[in-house]
This record gives sequence, structure tokens and C-alpha cells, in this order.
Amino acid sequence: MTPPPALPQPVLTLDDGLTLRAFDAEADLPEFFQVIEESLDHLRPWMPWVAEHGLDSTTRFLAGRAERWASGEEYSYAIVLDGALVGSCGVIRYADAPAGTREVGYWLHPAATGRGVATRAARAMVEQAFRLPGVDRVEIHHDPANVTSGAVPARLGFTRGNRHPSEAVAPAETGEMQVWYLLAPGS
Repeated sequence: MTPPPALPQPVLTLDDGLTLRAFDAEADLPEFFQVIEESLDHLRPWMPWVAEHGLDSTTRFLAGRAERWASGEEYSYAIVLDGALVGSCGVIRYADAPAGTREVGYWLHPAATGRGVATRAARAMVEQAFRLPGVDRVEIHHDPANVTSGAVPARLGFTRGNRHPSEAVAPAETGEMQVWYLLAPGS
């Protein structure tokens, strides 16, 4: 019998008042919805889901977190800075990704940017991804025009991989996707 996969830790206490924690669908809804509302102009150029944003879509997103966590498909975290929810990050397994590969994603409220929060959160997500059995590669994908998002993998020592065509589905997207990757130690 194969043992179940190791799950990432549900609460990660980092430095300087930064905590990453699994979402609580009911308890987090009001604050998470407000954070998205306040971040719409900041996120709209790069995040296609913003076009469909509303209370119903946020409720559905949060309601699905526990099931996706249990299935190993996605580990989503609330980014909490000094007690306030300021964004989201996660480790995702896409069906079309090569075996052993997970993708890390992140976004922040604009007031939380420029302080290393995304970099620290992404570093923690990489560590959690490599805890999963069989994971030997972590990727970060972003539109090449999103220079701020691309600075995170560069700071974390990722290797710049290929660019590939990607349908532009958010207003500022260029129709390309930049892939960065990091191999597990010893790979």
C-alpha cells in the first residue's frame, strides 16, 4: 500500500509578522473579499479572474480550497501580514504539467508590495512543494511584461526557462508566458 502524500503545513510562521495559513472559507470570506476589492486596479492587468470577480466567485473560490488541499491539487494560503490578510499564494499541480512539477503562484494587495512579502511567501511555497513526494521541479510562470512578478523567481535563484505563446486573457498580457524553474536539491 502506498502511503498518502505528505501535505504541506497548514500554517507557516515566517519572519517580521508574516504568516501563511490555509484558508478558512467561512471566516476569511469578508476580509478576503475586501482585500480583492481594494486590489482590483492592481490585479486587473495580470489576473484574468479579476474580470469575473464578485462575492459569488470569491465564495466559490474559498469553498473549494479544503477539497483541493485534500486532493493534493492545490495548496492555497492566505498571506497574513501583522494580523491582516494581504493576499494569496499557493502550490498548484496542473494536469498538463510534467510529473514531479508544481507551480507556485502569488498576489498581494498593493499596500503590501515592495517589502519582500511576495518573495518570502514564494520561498515558503517552494519549500512546501519540495516536501511533496516525487516533486523535483517547481516553476513560476508570468507574463514577461509583469516585471514585478518576474523579480520574485530571480531573487529566489530560479533559472529563467523558455518563453512560450499563451493566450492573452488579462488586459496587459502580451501573449507570451515566461517560465522560471528551480530543481530540488540533489536533482
